Amino acid sequence: MPHAPRTALFAGSFDPPTNGHLDVLRQALGIADKVVAAIGVHPGKAPAFSFDERVQMIGEAAAAAFGPAEGARVSVVSFDGLVVDAARAHGAAVIVRGLRDGTDLDYEMQMAGMNGVMAPDVQTVFLPAAPPVRHITATLVRQIAAMGGDVSPFVPPAVLTRIGRLARR
Repeated sequence: MPHAPRTALFAGSFDPPTNGHLDVLRQALGIADKVVAAIGVHPGKAPAFSFDERVQMIGEAAAAAFGPAEGARVSVVSFDGLVVDAARAHGAAVIVRGLRDGTDLDYEMQMAGMNGVMAPDVQTVFLPAAPPVRHITATLVRQIAAMGGDVSPFVPPAVLTRIGRLARR
C-alpha cells in the first residue's frame, strides 16, 4: 500500500539563499518526499531581495543542484506567523532546521521545545551543516557583497547572478 507523501517545512529568510541552505534542502529531500521552503515575511523588515526574487533563486538553485526531478520536489511559499502554523497549513509533519554550531543548537532546542508544545503533531528534525558550508550565513554574504567582495564560494550560481546589485546600494 503506498504511503502518504511526507512533507517537511524548512523556514528561513533565504535573503539570499546560500550554499548552506542548499545543503539543508539536499538533506531534507533525503528524509521527505516534498520540502516546502517557507520564506518568512516580516512587515517591519526590508529584505535585500524581494519575495519573488527569493522564490526564483531557490527554484533555480534547487533545479541546478539536484536536477529537475528532485528540484521539483521543492516548493516555495511565504509565511508571516508561527512556523508551526505554516507547517500545518502546508501539510508538513516535520520542521527541518539546519545547525551550524553549538550556538545554533541551543537556540533551536528552545524553539523545538516551544513548537512541540504548540504543535505536538509536528516534529522538529535537526540537520547538521556539512563542514564546507558550516560557516556560511546569509547576513555575512550580504555584508561581503555590499562591500564588493567575492561571494561566489558561498552562494549558488542562481544567486550570484543577482547579488552584484547589493554592492551598488
